Amino acid sequence: MKRKIANVFYLLSLLSSTCVVLVVCSLLLWVFWRGISVLDLQLFFGNTAPLSAILGKAAVFNGIFPAILGTLWLVILSLLFAIIPGIGCGIYLAYYANAFEKWFLNTMVDILAGIPSVIMGLFGFLSILWLKNHLLPEANSCLLLAACCLALLVLPTLIATTKEALLSVPQDLMLNALGLGLPKGKILWYFLLPEARNGILSGAILALGRVAEDTAVVMFVGAVANAGLPNGLLGKFESLSFYIYYNSQNYQTQGELQNAMGASLVLLFLCGFLLLLGGILKGIAKRNSNDS
Repeated sequence: MKRKIANVFYLLSLLSSTCVVLVVCSLLLWVFWRGISVLDLQLFFGNTAPLSAILGKAAVFNGIFPAILGTLWLVILSLLFAIIPGIGCGIYLAYYANAFEKWFLNTMVDILAGIPSVIMGLFGFLSILWLKNHLLPEANSCLLLAACCLALLVLPTLIATTKEALLSVPQDLMLNALGLGLPKGKILWYFLLPEARNGILSGAILALGRVAEDTAVVMFVGAVANAGLPNGLLGKFESLSFYIYYNSQNYQTQGELQNAMGASLVLLFLCGFLLLLGGILKGIAKRNSNDS
């Protein structure tokens, strides 16, 4: 009887795993099939010469090159804003906070993790309205505001992964270092953080994908169709996710809809590249850790 139950659970788990693989592969193949036909220089640069567009000598219309650069800027700025408070809060939760502080901070992090991105976008938009009416009349939605809102969205991921990575470090390491009389700050910097860096990098990798694919926030706080290349942190910008949404909802011809599918494929490639880059960095960190 027990063997039959074990076999049933095995078959169910195998079937579930197979379904997941089939769904993911079907989705990827569908996007690839619909998008590969328009994946050419016209999709990236429109009627603009590629070299002129890359050098910023000519504006790009009806191409996704500005959206790609806008997405990369969003990813970089959001991580820059989120990585220090995210890792810092994770360290505090793991090694400094008392019981009440852990409960309070974990509750706040859970609430932040549960906030939908559309609410975060609305918060950013209303913040701009308040600034415009009370402090800065010239304030407007921009790349900087979008990056700040997206940084808030990925903070819970960085906090949770940092905390779990530090707590997974063997406690003997901490106890032995304390026994040698080392201060807690040096133990964290020289022993615990190097041991936990693979887990922390995993959190940063997860954050990359969340920032690159988000649409709701950039709709509210800065993304504009045909805005061109970002002209600064306070300027309008384009993003791939907004380009896909805008063209799929407002297309006038089948060609515009196909361009949205091509942009979807490019976004998948971009997210895959960022994940691959993060994996390479994680592997290098792990190898250096083993060598040391």
